[in-house]
Amino acid sequence: MRKIERQMNFAISNKADWSSSNTRVEYNNLSNCSSIYLHGHQIAVVDHNLKAVKLSSCGYETVTTKSRLNAILEEVKYGCRVFQKNWNWFVSYNDQTASFWDGMILIDADSLQIA
Repeated sequence: MRKIERQMNFAISNKADWSSSNTRVEYNNLSNCSSIYLHGHQIAVVDHNLKAVKLSSCGYETVTTKSRLNAILEEVKYGCRVFQKNWNWFVSYNDQTASFWDGMILIDADSLQIA
């Protein structure tokens, strides 16, 4: 994991605002959610109450976007990951795989639960 992603995850887990280079974390105390931005685009929202995470590529299915999303998932839903096969993105968790789509919400469960 890259240094910037470790710092991003530290901010998420500590419910703090943080910014470095092209990545930013904003914590909202009222909603108890952390919003994560890459190049000004919101790529994830972590709901600390529900332990759910909303993911988006914002239409930029790049190596960097995928890396940031996987770092976030490592912090909030360990074992879950986004991967690419034949130019299509997927998300996997506990031997289950689903197509990735912008705005998908992964719920805290022992299986791949998508809202």
